[in-house]
Amino acid sequence: MKFRSRLLVFVQLFAVGAALLAAAVRAQGPNLLSQAALILDARSGESIYAKNANTITPIASITKLMTAMVVLDAQQNLDQTLAVDVDDLDFLKASRSRLSIGSELTRREMLRLALMSSENRAASALGRFYPGGLKEAVAAMNAKAHALGMNNTRYVDTTGLSPENVSTARDLALLVQAAQRYPLIRDYSTQPEEYVQIPTTGQTLHFNNSNALVKSDGWQIMLQKTGFIREAGRCVVMLAQIAQRPVVMVLLDSVGKFSRLGDAHRVKTWMETGEVLAIPKPKATVRKGKAGKLGKAGKTRAGKAVVKKRRR
Repeated sequence: MKFRSRLLVFVQLFAVGAALLAAAVRAQGPNLLSQAALILDARSGESIYAKNANTITPIASITKLMTAMVVLDAQQNLDQTLAVDVDDLDFLKASRSRLSIGSELTRREMLRLALMSSENRAASALGRFYPGGLKEAVAAMNAKAHALGMNNTRYVDTTGLSPENVSTARDLALLVQAAQRYPLIRDYSTQPEEYVQIPTTGQTLHFNNSNALVKSDGWQIMLQKTGFIREAGRCVVMLAQIAQRPVVMVLLDSVGKFSRLGDAHRVKTWMETGEVLAIPKPKATVRKGKAGKLGKAGKTRAGKAVVKKRRR
């Protein structure tokens, strides 16, 4: 009888200890590769998790959310045709674009591509055709940031290509909350894809959303924007329904092509289940011996065909 009592006490103590350990792990937050992060309850404004949330860092194409807001605030004709010009070329980062010089699209389509596919030339054209031009567009962006209380934010262009576009995770949470009040920004930023016809060439171009999570069945995203330049790392901001409540998620300066999406998944799992997922270890590079070298016919010496892959 005494043995059973002691065993019961032990089991109870073990259960309590396990619960305390789980609570402690949960309190530490999710494992993230992002150098700065902030997770907020969008209804209450409560901070659920923060990591270097006040650190000022380049924000890359997250900038385009502010670009979209000031363009819509100006109440310009969304059906007016804008043309891509040489001034829209990226001489800073030499980024690619399928919108060639002379391509004409409506302001509505430029706005859609800038938000959905992070199209830099579209965002540049939006700034050039802003009342007073690019300089006034940037001035409006900085004034809007100041009005929203984004005191550690500074914009120098409408694309985010310059590393001088800077902010903090806490400021960007304010940006997301302000941007979600614009129905077009919500709709365009979460549109999975778009086919655009260029009248000058007759081409039909297919654009995908830069955030693969908008196509995922496991996510309910109301607004999003991705960003990347070398100085900023991989970034993403989102307003999403997680654990039955709207959540603002800001993830900045993550290394690795899929790291920001992995971090988003780890945050979602942590919030829904309390489980802290481990960060996958990088795959080890397998070195081939002499038997793995290619012969003249594009085969290994063992006779197996090898497909050469181009770098992307």
